[in-house]
Amino acid sequence: MLPLLSHQQTLEPVYLAYLDALEQSEYSGDIDKRYSARLVQATDNSVYQFLPQAVLYPKNQQDIQIALTLAATDAFRSVTFSARGGGTGTNGQSLTHGLILDVSRYMNRVLEVNADQGWVRVEAGVVKDALNDALRPHGFFFSPDLSTSNRATIGGMINTDASGAGSLVYGKTSDHVLALRSVLIDGSVLDTHPLDAGLLCNPDNVSDNPLGQKLISAVAAVCREKRTQIENQFPKLNRFLTGYDLKHVWNDNLTQFDLSRILTGSEGTLAVITEAKLNLTPLPTERAMVNIKYDSFQSALRHAPSLVAARATVVETVDSKVLNLAREDIVWHSVSDLIQEVPGKVIDGLNMVEFAGDTVEVEQKLASLEAVLTEQISKGECGVLGYQVTQDKPSIEKIYGMRKKAVGLLGATKGRRKPIAFAEDTAVPPEKLADYIMEFRAVLDGHNLQYGMFGHVDAGVLHVRPALDMCDVEDEKLLRVISDQVAALTLKYGGLMWGEHGKGVRGEYGPSVFGDELYGVLQDIKGLFDPDNRLNPGKLVAPKLTGALYYDIDSAKRGKFDRQIPIEVRDAFPDVMNCNGNGLCFNYSSYSPMCPSFKVTGDRVQSPKGRAGLMREWLRLLEAEGVDVNALAKAKPLGLLQRVQNTLNAQRDYDYSHEVMESLKGCLACKACSGQCPVKVDVPKFRAQFFNIYYQRYLRPAKDYLVAGIEDSLPLMAAAPRLTNFAAQNPLSQWVIKKAIGYVDAPALSMPTLKQRLDGHASRGYDLAALQAIPEEARSQFVLVVQDPFNSFYDSGLVLRFIQLIEKLGLKPVLLPYKPNGKPTHIKGFLDKFAKTAQSSADFLNQVHKLGMPMVGIDPALVLCYRDEYREVLGANRGHFEVKLANEWLLNVIKDLPAKAPQDKQYTWFSHCTESTAKPNTANEWTKIFAHFGAKLTAVNLGCCGMAGTYGHEAENLERSKALFEMSWQQTLAKIEQPQVLVSGYSCRTQVKRFAGYKPKHPLEALLELASI
Repeated sequence: MLPLLSHQQTLEPVYLAYLDALEQSEYSGDIDKRYSARLVQATDNSVYQFLPQAVLYPKNQQDIQIALTLAATDAFRSVTFSARGGGTGTNGQSLTHGLILDVSRYMNRVLEVNADQGWVRVEAGVVKDALNDALRPHGFFFSPDLSTSNRATIGGMINTDASGAGSLVYGKTSDHVLALRSVLIDGSVLDTHPLDAGLLCNPDNVSDNPLGQKLISAVAAVCREKRTQIENQFPKLNRFLTGYDLKHVWNDNLTQFDLSRILTGSEGTLAVITEAKLNLTPLPTERAMVNIKYDSFQSALRHAPSLVAARATVVETVDSKVLNLAREDIVWHSVSDLIQEVPGKVIDGLNMVEFAGDTVEVEQKLASLEAVLTEQISKGECGVLGYQVTQDKPSIEKIYGMRKKAVGLLGATKGRRKPIAFAEDTAVPPEKLADYIMEFRAVLDGHNLQYGMFGHVDAGVLHVRPALDMCDVEDEKLLRVISDQVAALTLKYGGLMWGEHGKGVRGEYGPSVFGDELYGVLQDIKGLFDPDNRLNPGKLVAPKLTGALYYDIDSAKRGKFDRQIPIEVRDAFPDVMNCNGNGLCFNYSSYSPMCPSFKVTGDRVQSPKGRAGLMREWLRLLEAEGVDVNALAKAKPLGLLQRVQNTLNAQRDYDYSHEVMESLKGCLACKACSGQCPVKVDVPKFRAQFFNIYYQRYLRPAKDYLVAGIEDSLPLMAAAPRLTNFAAQNPLSQWVIKKAIGYVDAPALSMPTLKQRLDGHASRGYDLAALQAIPEEARSQFVLVVQDPFNSFYDSGLVLRFIQLIEKLGLKPVLLPYKPNGKPTHIKGFLDKFAKTAQSSADFLNQVHKLGMPMVGIDPALVLCYRDEYREVLGANRGHFEVKLANEWLLNVIKDLPAKAPQDKQYTWFSHCTESTAKPNTANEWTKIFAHFGAKLTAVNLGCCGMAGTYGHEAENLERSKALFEMSWQQTLAKIEQPQVLVSGYSCRTQVKRFAGYKPKHPLEALLELASI
């Protein structure tokens, strides 16, 4: 039996009292004390896990001032804070056991763009790519780049002094910070910007904040006094991150001082940055990328310095492991033509070289490099196998998209050991990189480890992620050994272990880099800003006399908790365990299908990463209670009376399972995560597993039974469509259904029904024996139409027109008998019923499959269910039947049909989420099909429409469903004439009809029109 689960992680009394006091203050932001919210913020993109006391979401700078001012009172001086943005840190940078200050939910505005002077003013929580969206119309961009740019915030970039591709030309974040506004530990506000040295003589000239005056004077004095030691000690690198940048607070001739350089890279240990003024880079007028292919990774590395010498803007390198993982991911379809194989050769390394600037300059550099590469290939030099050039901006962005996804793709490595981040951003002088990497590889090879490598060879930074199993105690110990070895190796080569991603828990290596004297200066600076060590304590340095850092390489890791889950349970929930925290599900763009529930709520609990984390804890707590989850999944529900009692007591009795349910029921089951996530985390899969177990203890809502039973009841309802529609569609019935069941806007059954529309038609009257009697050579002329519940009963006209299209193409359609697909039962977690339905349908379809006639389905979600959920649940019992999507079938058909002459017909195709993520090449397929019929088809990239099967029909989801539709679909539809709109998903067409007021056509309907001309 599923027991009541308690986590035992109650808030410490001082934090509880503080949060109560904060709620009574003028603080206007959100305060989240839920265990689920704390768990989600306990991890980032690292191996570490620190559970915070609570999460604060300030709405503005004043909220942060109120929070810190309250904490400055004697009663709350033990309360600590850590500012957080996108949560993409790879070394626990923002993790804490205190309070999280998450600025990403509300403080995410672009406040001012000054195109004339080339700067922008932003709040700290704005996402980097969102900022560039706002800047693009002005002809500028914020140039420091990073792989997590679609979810990383500017505040996080400033606090880690982030950079990435092109930093040799574009520099790091600190090179673009003109001014900062921060809240200090006492709640006061400090503005920092460059100051002439002469102004420092009078504190009133530098700030009206008394604490600020003290800080500016003290830091300016010590950095000037220690200038010689700083120059001698600090590594001579493009990536000069130190995590307090003593070197650059003064300019070279000591005439200008800027305290912002200390704050940039300080990882929230000195102040809470709330606003930034940033300088901008003009968008280049011309861009060109050269993808150079090599026989080995070493060849790519050793060739890179000559590419830098060719004055390239960017030089990025990836190894064969990363390339091979990319080939297995949906991202490859977008770049395969740009990185083609070299006949007879194996590509084991790749350099991506970009030139950006004015047209003449780019063309000259490109021509020069092409000449050199062509000669090297002809002579067999430098390991160069070939190269490809693209000057198409969208194509260049696709290549960068593949490179950015490489970080997460490494997590998709097979086996228990996964490449992880802990020593992945080392930086050495570029000219020493190849030799350094050879020694680095020797270290890893000495431990018999697999690893992936990629990075910014132009800046001497290469990302190396050794594969370790953090559930294995010995591997956790090995992490420490390797970390120490790599730290020593970087020092040997005059580099830094933290060249790009910040220090985080690696502060223990500070003294060996800075020396005792300068490390003491860092401690003094921390003491000036934060004497009681309350801002992100335990990171970088601690004030003198406060003890050692209490976070280090050996701090608590996620593996400590995960290993408490038995191996057989981990194997039963692979999607839960495999989430590596890369956070791609936090993609800011409303035009991306990735996780609509997170986009519409802004709540990380409502995200794939959040849900996977909550499920891991659920599995761990069950094991702590001695419950075998695998046996529980096969158990029968409690008796009705017991489930009624448990449900009635749910408000009284805490049960952690309720927090998991609250997260999972917000999922739209669109399956975008299973395709978009680099490690293919499939939330709907483990959501169904959880529902199946949860409802053994508690009552199911009535709407679940309605959804799960819809496929079985539709044939009965369609026998009397007028009566059914009258009973369900009148206002009184709709009111009762909404109040009693929680279901709204249910569609009406088609009239006439499909049976009526096809009365007497040759496609009806399926007869297996008759089909088996057809000679094999004639069977290719037949097309078997697989019915689905939605189109057959709610949009029967579409099925009719598909049959007409088949006939128009000179083929013979056969309508197969209606068989429930089972997807609605799977979505709601009726796994036993789904298994039975799936097996019944699979048995039938396997029988038909033997005919050798193509089987085609119309609705993408239902067809893809045959391939995914059927294979997952039935295994080998699924058989080998294949149901094609309409576009897949048509691609084969048009090979034997003459192309139509171009017509003045244009259409815009809107994809279904499941379709676009599981089959990313679908847009290209439809485009090719329409071109064959003489029409132009344009595909638009959009987020979720908000319907997602039955999600949008559930009353509790109505507002979110509407908000999602408004995010991207509504405004895009408004720009296109209605007859040109084509939508392939039934649920999407229903949503358009509901909120846009018209029913769009399916692509098949448009093709029938074109074929009839």
